[in-house]
Amino acid sequence: MFGAISIELLLASLMVAATPILLAAIGELVVEKAGVLNLGVEGMMITGAICGFALAVETGSPTVGFIGAALGGAALSLIFGVLTQYLLSNQVATGLALTLFGLGLSALIGQSYIGIKPPATPKLDIPLLSDIPGLGRVLFSHDIMVYLSLALVFGAWATLKYSRIGLILRAVGENHDAAHALGYKVIRLRLLAIMFGGACAGLGGAYLSLIRVPQWTEGMTAGAGWIALAIVVFASWQPGRILLGAYLFGGVTVLQLNLQAAGFAIPVEYLSMSPYLITIVVLVIMSANRSRMALAAPACLGRTFHASQ
Repeated sequence: MFGAISIELLLASLMVAATPILLAAIGELVVEKAGVLNLGVEGMMITGAICGFALAVETGSPTVGFIGAALGGAALSLIFGVLTQYLLSNQVATGLALTLFGLGLSALIGQSYIGIKPPATPKLDIPLLSDIPGLGRVLFSHDIMVYLSLALVFGAWATLKYSRIGLILRAVGENHDAAHALGYKVIRLRLLAIMFGGACAGLGGAYLSLIRVPQWTEGMTAGAGWIALAIVVFASWQPGRILLGAYLFGGVTVLQLNLQAAGFAIPVEYLSMSPYLITIVVLVIMSANRSRMALAAPACLGRTFHASQ
């Protein structure tokens, strides 16, 4: 039965399956590095999915769809930012409300788009590199969003580690009072980080509806936002581990679909739950050192900041 599964196709599909999770997770990493806990990733993803799908269908351009998805996710995240940073609402409760709001809003907007096929997003097929036997199909024959997600991981790592704005953002997440005392605009920086996270989540959602599936169905994110949140925490807020966690989830997702197609005598329900279960188990094992994990978490994560303090 294993002979029916193409390793080359499996690895290529792995990168596609991991991309929406990776986009959402790297955006949430930046948000949490700024000291904000936004549990509304699922809501922003599903909003990005319908915004991107609707705009792509209406304009015939996937590019416009992805831009609209990023703007839609950022706009929804801005609501969260205003409520938590200016009105000082509880971040956990507001994030959960954002997810519920996003799920309801997307279902309302998407009623007239059920059963419609979006315009195709072309693959790059990088000249010469895509012709390399084996590796060409696996690494160099994807759409631009796959490479954008990888670029965002590298960019987030380099920015947070080496750039001035990255160091300031980390300072805000570690000690917002000290950052404020030094003259940094804590709320403004956190709002920008929140909007960046929302835009990334929106792109992840649009990737699902325009490329991964591609169609619109209500609730199509199916917990992807929660997996992205879990990956950020269990990866100890490290971009490299987030890449590993997202690709692990994508690999198990693709494998279970191939196993179903190959006719393995395993109940479908077990196969369907396996990507979520295996990803969380592996990441929990990776982060088993509680003291190390506590040191990795931003010290002000989830704490409310008020300029008068």
